[in-house]
Amino acid sequence: MVFVSHPTGNANVAAVVTALLDDRLLGGYATCVHWRPERVWAPLVPAGLRRTLERRARLSVPDELLFTRPGREMLRHLLPKVKLGKLTKGYGSPFGVDAVYQDLDRYAAWVMEWQRKKGIPLKAVYAYEDGALAQFEMAARLGLKRIYDLPIGYWRANRAISQEEVELQPEWRGTLNALADPEEKLARKDAEIAAADVIFVASSFTRSTLTQYGGKVPEVRVIQYGTPPPTTTPRNLTESRQPLRVLYVGSLTQRKGISYLFEGVEKLGAHACLTVIGRKVGSSEALDAACNRHRWIESLPHAQILQEMRSHDVLVFPSLFEGFGLVIGEALSQGVPVITTAHTGGPDILREGVDGFIVPIRDAEAIAARLLQLHGDRKLLREMSENARARAAELTWKAYQDRTVALVRETIG
Repeated sequence: MVFVSHPTGNANVAAVVTALLDDRLLGGYATCVHWRPERVWAPLVPAGLRRTLERRARLSVPDELLFTRPGREMLRHLLPKVKLGKLTKGYGSPFGVDAVYQDLDRYAAWVMEWQRKKGIPLKAVYAYEDGALAQFEMAARLGLKRIYDLPIGYWRANRAISQEEVELQPEWRGTLNALADPEEKLARKDAEIAAADVIFVASSFTRSTLTQYGGKVPEVRVIQYGTPPPTTTPRNLTESRQPLRVLYVGSLTQRKGISYLFEGVEKLGAHACLTVIGRKVGSSEALDAACNRHRWIESLPHAQILQEMRSHDVLVFPSLFEGFGLVIGEALSQGVPVITTAHTGGPDILREGVDGFIVPIRDAEAIAARLLQLHGDRKLLREMSENARARAAELTWKAYQDRTVALVRETIG
């Protein structure tokens, strides 16, 4: 039996928990809020908070296997609404993201010990970056295997790239939040890696960044994330006389290479129009100015994001440092070819020139060249659109779940 924990239970976490539950391997699941919209009191929750909580309704776990710790996470969302948002900002804040992760980690470790006393036969713990250390320490005392899920590349690689960007693009520095991480947080990340028996990652790029870890790296296994089922909705691609409709989806930070996105699109002039969907990170006048020049949408429900994808010709995701990039697979599922970099999961799932293009990081010229190619060759664009949907049909979440279960069984023996 495997104990899993994660504060928010995003799409890939939900896939793991569901797969272990279906395979009778789930020994418990700890999260902050497990939203159940069918409860009689659910409509009484304020609409804005309810929309946030509805994202926590991705899976159904039996009550006897579910352990929740809602306090800090609920306050993290509520305090900004009553002008106490400063209590949620920064590493040391009592209701910030890091505090939520660490609080759940300690709670999950306590639950594991309680389960052992109750005679529940746990064999492993499956925990995620920034929220695994207490559980791994408890697992070592209980003799359990420790599975570490690293959803993004190793922090030293991230910091190195961010420091290079400060020199190359100083006007975007305010969006590089990795440079603000305190040493205590970074030391915790290293301690989690040191305590792990095996590390699961979603891309070859993430695995490659672990070469910068100073100690001995545990065994690393790559398990690519899945994609939604391919759409059956017909695509209306633009004609050659119309501007190419370009889309970006993701947080607006230079870690995602967004300055190169704006520069690359603007090289096409009237031949391309850009939509950017994502929240701004930090503060940057350059970012504000770029958003004012293009169509910018701060946030949309997931269904509407997929709809926006279907109304665009190509997704550009020029990330400098990524764990995978779920939007790549989502775009493929909507019949949208992708231009991305080798620092994402793109090389693991895209077929060059078939359903996407891999360009070097920090290369606005290469982005512009691929966009110009698609603008001038609408036959190729249509072919790549059809190929994208076909590729999405191969990259299912079921395949991700099957491989995850197989590697978990291999780990626990």
